[in-house]
This record gives sequence, C-alpha cells and structure tokens, in this order.
Amino acid sequence: MTSVAVVGTGTVGSMALWRLAERGIHAVGFDAYAPGHDRGAAGGESRIFRTAYKEGPRYVPLLREARGLWAELERTSGRRLLAPVGGVTAGPREHPKVRAVLDAARAHDLPVEVLKGEQARRRVPEHPLRDGEIMVVDHDAGFLRPEPAVGAAATAAERAGARVARYTPVRELREDADGVTVLAEDGEHRFTHAVLAPGPWAATSGLLPEPLARALTTRAITSTWFPRRDESLFDPGRCPVAIRVGEPAYSCFPAVDGAGVKINLHVPWEEIASPAALARSVPVAYVRQVARAVAGTLPGLGPDPVRVATYCDAFTPDGHGLLGRHGRTVLAAAFSGHGFKLAPVLGDIVADLVENGATARDIGHLAPNRTLRRSP
Repeated sequence: MTSVAVVGTGTVGSMALWRLAERGIHAVGFDAYAPGHDRGAAGGESRIFRTAYKEGPRYVPLLREARGLWAELERTSGRRLLAPVGGVTAGPREHPKVRAVLDAARAHDLPVEVLKGEQARRRVPEHPLRDGEIMVVDHDAGFLRPEPAVGAAATAAERAGARVARYTPVRELREDADGVTVLAEDGEHRFTHAVLAPGPWAATSGLLPEPLARALTTRAITSTWFPRRDESLFDPGRCPVAIRVGEPAYSCFPAVDGAGVKINLHVPWEEIASPAALARSVPVAYVRQVARAVAGTLPGLGPDPVRVATYCDAFTPDGHGLLGRHGRTVLAAAFSGHGFKLAPVLGDIVADLVENGATARDIGHLAPNRTLRRSP
C-alpha cells in the first residue's frame, strides 16, 4: 500500500496532503509548527490570484486548474478563500511585463480588456494612469486569503483521512530501494514515498539534495498598509487587485476587512541567512521608499503606512519553483514568491507524481534537474 510522508504543511504541503487524502492515499503531514502558523511563506493576509501571467504562458493552464480547485476547497471547507474582484496590470504600453501579460492572454484566449485614459479612470479610479500607460484587466483575477486557506486545506485533508503530526520537526530523510524512513523528533517512521515541501526553509533545512539547496536563496518580503483618504475607494467588494510595472513597481490590494490598503513594493528583496533570521522590523529607508511610490501614483491613500509586516520565501535563480520526482521523494519547493495562487494544482500534481510517477500537466519549467546557477 502506498504511504506518504509530507514534510511541511504550509502552503504547498497542506494542499498536497489534501489532494493525496482525497485519492485515498495514506498520508501523514509533519511540521515543526501547526498548519496556518506565521513562520512560513503564507503571510501577508492577502495574495493576488491572476491568470494573465507575466511570468509566462506555460503557467496559464495550471492557473485555470488552480482556480477550479480553489473553488472546490471553498465548497469543502465552507470558507470564502478567493474574492473574484478582478485584477489589473498598469504601466507603459511597451514595458516588457505589460507585453508579457498580453502575450499570455493571447496564447490562451483569456478574457482581458485594455483600458487607457478616461475609460481607465472611470472604471478603476483608485489607479490613475500616467501619459503613455495602459491598464490590462484580467477578469478572472482576485485575491486569496492565505492563512485561512492553509488551515482549510489541512482540515480538509484530515477529514479525508490524512493525519497531521503537529510540532514534530523532521531531522532527516533516509531513502532506499523500498521506501523512505523519516527521522522526526518523535522517532522513526516508515513510508513508501515522501513529499518535501519545506517552504522558506528549502535552502536551509538540510533536507533538499545539496546541489539544489546551494542554488537557492531565502529572501524577506515586506508588506505595508496605508490608510484611505476616501472610504469609497479600494472597497474590497469591487476594487480590483493591481500590479504596477515600470517605476515604481508594486502590487496593491483592496482594503480587506475594511483595514488599510496593502502595498508590496517590487524591489530586490533582501537575502537572509534563514527564516529564523527574519527581522520583524523594517528599515526606515524602505518605509520612505514605499511612501514615495504611493505619493507619486496612488493619490487616494494617506502619506504614511500604518502597519508593516514581513515574511519570507525560498527563491530559485530563475524564479521558477522546483516540482518533480527525486527517487522516492517528490520535491515541491522554492516557488519564488509567486506559488501561492498555484498551490492547489501544485498539490494535485504532487499526488500525480506519488501515485503514477508522472503527471499529464506541463511542468517542464519546474523540473528540479534543470540547470540552476546562483549568481556570484
């Protein structure tokens, strides 16, 4: 009988556990904490879901599947996890990332619109355009609630028959021809397969194959929340999520739960030694930088952030995650700051790889055996 240890029950691990259990596969999740904790990569209170994907057209079929699986998880859990408010990408018409969004939409016949000038101002007053800029509207976009989503997936997995070993760190995986031995804090456990989903600990856990781990970095991601000048703007019931490209570059969310408007500045994120070294405070220089970006492009927001928060993730050199078989272990790691929206389909692909040894989905760009060279 197939049995699977899922090491890490964060974003991808919880989804993998759910999808494995739904197939009737015996699965146990191991975590140093508990699903939904604040030490993983599922921070920030809101995450963008989008299908017109500037990271490449190969992601679009996966994103379409992910959207359906998010809806399934909502039905299973009874929780609202995806707010389908739409999304926009704004920036210079010829900017490479704007063109990449349009290319992805054309390649997969996505229902997008291109707005400019007065039309954009009427439709999305929160995000005024500058001369020479356009706005690409992705009608299938929206925002996700990350912390509840991880908890919902873990609960759905347990209801389907999986078990979660909370507060049980894994020290080592020992693989042989017949299976995998998990050396955890509470003793040794034997399985036919393992799934390694360490989230931000991918580079430092000591569990990934060494050549892969050396290629990865751990980076801190900072979110800031700004007050609204006008309470009618940035309403979470109708305001789309937004990505601005060019200078400045950031992502912007509606005022979820009526609170501040979240801004994630798109800058080279700081490399840190490990998640344990993540600073929970933010340098004043960064706060000033994001305040300048807001002052220059978002007149509906106040001048200073009222809250900041940090989390971290593991990154590959090329910005694409690691997903594939490595012996009897499936690697699912280092999704480089843009894996959350894909998490349910990534979990289902993990289940494919465990059950069948392969998947019909196109994941060649995520192959762990591709060449990865960390910049000096």
